[in-house]
Amino acid sequence: ASCVQYRLVVRDVSTLQILQLYTCLDQIQYIEWSSDSLFVLCAMYKRGIVQVWSLEQPDWHCKIDEGSAGLVASCWSPDGRHILNTTEFHLRITVWSLCTKSVSYIKYPKACQQGIAFTKDGRYMAVAERRDCKDFISIFVCSDWQLLRHFDTETQDLFGIEWAPNGCVLAVWDTCLEYKILLYSLDGRLLSTYRAYEWSLGIKSIAWSPSSQFLAIGSYDEKVRILNHVTWKKITEFEHPATIVNTKTIVYKEVEKSPSVETERLSFPPTRALASSLFSMQSKYDISQVPVSLQYIKPVADRANPKMGIGMMAFSPDNCFLATKNDNIPNTVWIWDIQKLKLFVVLEQLCAIQSFQWDPRQPRLAVCTGNSKLYLWSPAGCVSVQVPVEGDFQIVSLSWHSSGDSMALLSKDSFCVCYLEREEV
Repeated sequence: ASCVQYRLVVRDVSTLQILQLYTCLDQIQYIEWSSDSLFVLCAMYKRGIVQVWSLEQPDWHCKIDEGSAGLVASCWSPDGRHILNTTEFHLRITVWSLCTKSVSYIKYPKACQQGIAFTKDGRYMAVAERRDCKDFISIFVCSDWQLLRHFDTETQDLFGIEWAPNGCVLAVWDTCLEYKILLYSLDGRLLSTYRAYEWSLGIKSIAWSPSSQFLAIGSYDEKVRILNHVTWKKITEFEHPATIVNTKTIVYKEVEKSPSVETERLSFPPTRALASSLFSMQSKYDISQVPVSLQYIKPVADRANPKMGIGMMAFSPDNCFLATKNDNIPNTVWIWDIQKLKLFVVLEQLCAIQSFQWDPRQPRLAVCTGNSKLYLWSPAGCVSVQVPVEGDFQIVSLSWHSSGDSMALLSKDSFCVCYLEREEV
């Protein structure tokens, strides 16, 4: 699904043929599929309206109007039959049922980066709350929205919450001014508290491993700390230095080269395809000799949200690798071997990393850097692919299909789909 102003376009993934075209009441600012892909919601925050469309029954329509309460966020519940709307100023969360048309209210949700979290099996929901100048967590049962547990947290200013994939542990972390991560059980017991240091900017990002055995914490001090699920103590920390000295680390460096064109193919005036290939620089990877000095940017100290520390992290689906980005070294992706707890590969790009995402089916990482090239890494090696589109197509984000056979590449005002051929086994 994609939106063009007030229109929602639903296409077939394999052919990109338009299947449905829906017209909304205003400009769409957010879209989200239900878990079973039967419904899609379109949020129009300016108007305080959510419209829901059915793929099976195109004539069926649903409009949720929050009225004077306003709307700042909207999302599906895991069952794909309830919609959670957060009103302006985070006064409440309204739970709307598509089946019974009933409404439930959750008061005092906290305005933070990640204030709602569902368990992977969709049974429970945790909500961060703020009342009487204190932080609280409420855990609800998603089947009937009954309150299961309500407890206060030992945080100064709670910043985010995230369940472990197995749904047994909830990670709660504090604002970056206070290095603190708290781990709670499903019944609200505090299992452990972890602090790495004090009196400096703290946690910037966290990531659970798919097996729930490891919790990676990315910090402003350019390190990733790995906690284990038995004692919740640190087992190792990964540093991100500006110089790679270990000879066992493979460093792939992106280099540009002008394309070679045979003289016989040249014509005047040149064809459009030939002209675009003449002026587009191709890139490939060279393996650099260690030691390698990476491009390091010193952050501006007197600005808010400095570009420093570990801003992006993602575990591979098989639990074998962790990809990280240190914002001080913006052109580099670090790939760590989780079985050996060592740095495995470094990808040094020519432009700053915009986004990376693992293939959901195998250890294959897709990277984009805001140009018209897609970069893929797997343990077998890495490759740079030029997107074959006319004009300036700058990839700012990407999203894998759940099968791992294709991915959507997004620029600021258009998108394309990249299809990957499966190797015959």
